[in-house]
Parts: sequence; structure tokens; C-alpha cells
Amino acid sequence: MLMVNEDGVDDIIQRWRNIPAEELKPEDYQQFMILGSACLDEGDSEQLLKFIQDEKNQGMVSSMGCVLLTPLVTEVVKKERILDPCQAVITHLTNTCRPNDLLHILLEIIDGTDPGAISETVLALVPHLLTVLFRLDERKAAGVGLALSALQEQLSRLPVPYTHQQEEADAYGLSRCCTALAAFTKPFVEEVKRKDGNCVPTAEDEELKTELLKFCMRSLREPLLEAELNRDRKSALWLFAVEIMVTLPAIRESLSRLLFFSSLRKSTLMDNSQFTESRACLAYLLFVQLITIDSFPAVFSPVFVLQHNMEYINQLLSSKKESHLLKGLALFGKSLESVPDNSLPVSLLEVKSFCSVPQNLRQLLIDCPMQHLRESGLHVFQQFINKLDAQAKHKFFRFMLKTSNHAGVESFIVKNIRNQIEFSMKPGNANEWFLGMEFLSLVGLVLCLPQGAETDLLSRMDKIMESLNLLRFVLIRDKELRNNKGVWEELCRIKDEYLKMLRVCISISRGYYSAELKALKEDQKLKAKEARDAARSTRLVKSLTVKHEKVSNMSPEIQHQVLQSALVTFDLMESLIVRIEEITEEKLTKLN
Repeated sequence: MLMVNEDGVDDIIQRWRNIPAEELKPEDYQQFMILGSACLDEGDSEQLLKFIQDEKNQGMVSSMGCVLLTPLVTEVVKKERILDPCQAVITHLTNTCRPNDLLHILLEIIDGTDPGAISETVLALVPHLLTVLFRLDERKAAGVGLALSALQEQLSRLPVPYTHQQEEADAYGLSRCCTALAAFTKPFVEEVKRKDGNCVPTAEDEELKTELLKFCMRSLREPLLEAELNRDRKSALWLFAVEIMVTLPAIRESLSRLLFFSSLRKSTLMDNSQFTESRACLAYLLFVQLITIDSFPAVFSPVFVLQHNMEYINQLLSSKKESHLLKGLALFGKSLESVPDNSLPVSLLEVKSFCSVPQNLRQLLIDCPMQHLRESGLHVFQQFINKLDAQAKHKFFRFMLKTSNHAGVESFIVKNIRNQIEFSMKPGNANEWFLGMEFLSLVGLVLCLPQGAETDLLSRMDKIMESLNLLRFVLIRDKELRNNKGVWEELCRIKDEYLKMLRVCISISRGYYSAELKALKEDQKLKAKEARDAARSTRLVKSLTVKHEKVSNMSPEIQHQVLQSALVTFDLMESLIVRIEEITEEKLTKLN
């Protein structure tokens, strides 16, 4: 580092005043930065400001002043000293130095932001960036795009508040940065609006619109897709979402075209998955939070809206993030709301998203550890089923019974089949899908024990109990089904085979669990702990699990409860079988 005395500094400054900018060398720029940094290190920012503002120094300041931006911004971000002189120096430089040089330096500063000072750096630079961009004579749109991209890249590193309290505290400054970013874009949005209204847009105008669109789409994905947004609580992120939604039509980007008719015509915006996530958030803000819904065209039918939203719903429900899942469920429910019950045709089930969304929903119901999401998912699942017409329900139920492989989900489907049979028995609702020959293909899937006599009745309990309830219902309300002799005879055949196999399973399972219970009691009495524990754990339950926990890993008391509960379950099943057989006998007696 070059060190000079005070007289030497005066000589250097005098030389800088007298030579043209093009004759300045890299060493001059380095020396200028060293001298400026020395003032800051010594806490003499007032002296630096005086020097920078001196009329005699404007030539050198205009040429070399931008090299002081990095140490100045560092000083401002530290917040350790009086900052007004530093801010005044930066303001002077951004109004004096060459705008292209300034933009280059400012972008470098943003890209090199310390992870612990992201919000402070962004908030310090945004006003000065705005000044620089408006000084650009050409390629301003490109500069705006570079600035927005760099700022958003830094904001993406900040954690999104998860709770209302976190958002209020704004410990990492994301909310403040979003507010600043919205203000930063406003002048450019206004510029686009003015030019769109008065003349034919130039290539530069179109580029500016594209950069603003990129900004909006990136913002929808980060941070808005991650954020908790609620119209009843006008948080900073909510207001940012409103700004984004208002900006899109302001720059003449139709929301309906973006949602329903936009291929990646601007494939440079982002990759396809990211673009879909952005539009998913857009759909959520529009249809669930109702931001700008008053200006949305009312010409689209509910089924059309649902069909196009299914792509976004599928994207959200395929995520593991709670914020995505919440938005996906809310968008699915809202999209179904206006669709009439029993109206969606079977042809829609051929659409890829109409197949994928229920599968993702099923996985949520099975695997999601968060109860509120499972409860919401079940509600929306039922809502979707209600909207399908009879043929579509039939096909959907078959598909779910064949693929779900989960007793809880299958039991839910069987309950819906029973409800649909009851609905079809009402005047004017008769159909072949739940009363005719087509119904038999469903019955075959419902009254089925996949592993025959070796079926684990406890793991299949929910479906088995619901299937027996369905059988009991059908036998009590048999009039409509008896009208079709072929259907009734086949139904009875399937029923008899099912009950026969189920009795065999119950007998085997009861014998097995009774023996295990007896062995457990003997072990407890004899207090043969380790030796008999080892023998018992091998013998006790080969594959039985209860909520993913092996019985052999439980305490003896819990094992006793589980085994006793299993025997009670078998008794319940058998009592239902007995009742079904009694109803069958009663019906036969009346007919004869």
C-alpha cells in the first residue's frame, strides 16, 4: 500500500485536478480509494464529504469517486458512527460519477453482501440504485433487470417469517426489504404505464416490461409462496403481495393470460417448475385471498377455472413444505366451491392433473404428520368426490381401491360408495354405476381380502368394518338391487365368498392372538424375563405393527392391551357377520 505524507497528498490531488480522466491509471484509482478509506478509518467522514463536494475536485470525483462506494457502504452498514456524512458522500457520488461505473460497483457490492448484513445492505443501497438507474441514458431496462435480480437473490437468502410474531419482529429485515423493493419498482411501473398509453412501445419499453414481469414472478415464488398471507391481517408481506398483484395489470400483463394461456413464451423468465410455482401463488392470491379479483374477467366457467388451477394445485400438493400444502389445499377447495355437485364428467379423470392431485392428496392423508393439514385434506378430498358425476365417482372409487393400499383411505372410499348407493336409490337418481351391472366391479374390490386367509385383519380393520357396514346396508335396502336378478345373484355370490373367507381369517387370527395372550400371561406369572422375552419376541408377533411400533418392543402391560384389543376387534367383526346372516335369513323368509 502506497503511503505518502500530507504534502505528498496535496501534490497528488493537484495532479489529479490537472490531468484528463482518460490519462488516469489503475494506480490512481487505488490511491484515491486508499485516501478515502483512510478518512473513514479515522472517523473523519466530514472531511471526506467536504473534499468530495469541493467544486475544484469534481473532475476527479466524477472519474474515480465510484471506487469509494464499497468502503462507504461498509461504513453505513456497520452503524457504528454518525452516518449522515457517509450517506451524503454516497448521494453525491451517485449523482456525479458515471452511471455505468456506479451500477457495476453497486451490483458488485450487492453480490458480495455479508450474510449477516443482507437487509442493512439492501436498504442502504436501494435509494442510490434508483438514482443511478434513472441517470442511465441507454440500456436502462437491462440495468433495472440486473439490479432487481441481484436484490432478489440476496432476499432469497433471508428466512421467511413463519408466525405472526416473527413477521412483526422482522428480525432479519425481510419485510422491510420487500417494502423497499416495492417502492423501488414503482417509478418504472409508472414509466411503463405512461408510455403504453401515449405511443407505440419501443424495444426498450418492452424490455423494461419483461424485467418487471420477471421481478413479479420471482417475488410470487420467493418470498410470497413461503409466507403466511391473510387478508384479515395487513402485514408487510401481505401489502407486498398486493403490490405485486397490482403491478401485473399495471404493466399490461393479463392475469387470465398468465394463469390460463401462458406457455413459457418468455422462457427466459425461469425454469418451468419455478414458473409453475409462481403462477400457483398467483392463483392462490387471486382466487383464495381475492386480491384484484374484482378486475378479473367473469367469463370463465367454474369448471374451466378448476381445470386450469389443477396444474398449480398439483405443484403445491407435491411439495413437502407446510406453506405450499396449505396454499394448495386452500386453492383446491376454493376452485371446487363454485362447481355444482355431481357435475364433473368422467373424461376429466383422463387429464393428468386430475389423476395426480388425488394421489398427492392421498399421500398427504397417509404420511403428513400435521393433523390440521390432514383434516383440511380430508375435507377437500370429500369436496372433490362430491363434484364428480356418477360415472366419474365409480371410476375414481375403483382407482383408489386398487392403488391406495391403505385401510384408512379405503375405508373412506367404501363409506362414500355406501352413500352413493343410498343417493342412487332416491327417486330420479337411479344409475347403472351404483345399482346396475357396473356396480359389481366395485363390490368385488370392496369385498376382497388381498392375502386371503393370511390377511392381517388388524391392519385392514378400518376397511373390513366399513365393508361389513356396507353389506348390512345393502341387505336392508335390497329392493332396488333385487329388481335386477343378475346383479343381485352375483352380489350374493361375492358376499358369501367374502364372509366365508373372513370367518376363516377371524378364526385363525383369534387362535393366534389368544395363544399369544396366554403366553404373555404365563410369562408375567413366571417372571421369566430375559430368557423368555427373547423366545417371546421371536414367537409373539412376526409382522404385527401398531402405528409402526412392533408389539414385541412394548412393555408387557401395553402388549396385553394390544392383544386384548385385537380379540375385541375380532368379536366386533364376527357380530357384524352374524347380523348380516340374520338379515339374509329374514329377507329369505319374507320372500318365501
